[in-house]
Amino acid sequence: MKKNNEAVEGPDGLVYTARLPLSSATLNYLADLIRGHCKKIRSPWRALPAGEIAGIVLAVLRCDQRPGDLAGGNGVHRTTVSRWVREVVGLLAARAPRLDRALKKIARTGGGIVLLDGSLIRTRRRTGEANRKNCSGKSKCHGLLVIALTDDRGRLLWVSAARPGRTSEITACRHDHLTAHLRATGLGAIADLGFIGLDDNDDPDADPAVITGYKAARNRHLTPGQKLSNTVLAAVRAPVEHGFAHLKNWRVLTKLRTAPKSATALVRALLVLTNREIARLPTVRWVLRLSQTSTIGPPSCWWAVWIRLR
Repeated sequence: MKKNNEAVEGPDGLVYTARLPLSSATLNYLADLIRGHCKKIRSPWRALPAGEIAGIVLAVLRCDQRPGDLAGGNGVHRTTVSRWVREVVGLLAARAPRLDRALKKIARTGGGIVLLDGSLIRTRRRTGEANRKNCSGKSKCHGLLVIALTDDRGRLLWVSAARPGRTSEITACRHDHLTAHLRATGLGAIADLGFIGLDDNDDPDADPAVITGYKAARNRHLTPGQKLSNTVLAAVRAPVEHGFAHLKNWRVLTKLRTAPKSATALVRALLVLTNREIARLPTVRWVLRLSQTSTIGPPSCWWAVWIRLR
């Protein structure tokens, strides 16, 4: 009996061409970044040109292509593609904005508020005691928690470090001293009901650093003014959901297969690429004006008005 050790797919792999839904400006930016890094470390030789390396890395990040598949189609080893991805992710993560600098930039441009939210990035479930901290009781799945700030148009300004999924959103914000940074720059953040209790300022006359809605209880129903305030705040903070949607367009975040320790660098690298992609899209500028009134409901009822600028 003759033994057949050939692969099921055949002795020769099939190669196909696919289109990446990204701009050529992002590809050129990444290629220039790779060339500059190679020049800095005095390593001018690579198995492929910088432009092709950038295309391979973008295929891994955007479409979640397996490094082994891309390696076979480009005549390199799988470990070489994985090393390129780690190298480029590190270069991009180093260019991600810091929290204090991002808030100071918003304050210089005349902005008054930022939008705050958190999201869970799902990961593969690993057995054992070490992975129990990544289990989120809120989402009923394994993942890593990421806190993000956006401007009033939904453009991502900053993302936090990726923390275990069982961490609460308030605890993650307190680790980054978010309220202290907001007060230092004179900005306010609008968040959902999950951030109630984050603003721990003892001064009753001071302006709140984090503005949230009202949460109903079993023995305490919301008044019409409080319900209206929740509706307005929900409409105001809608762009932050768009910011997370743009970030999760990178399919590598669909279910992380990398180690949780490298997730922070990956998310911050995708933040840089997302901002470059969003910057080229035509946007309509809106100005958000918040005013406090006491005609309907409690004194802390906030009204939002969006004004379009030509």
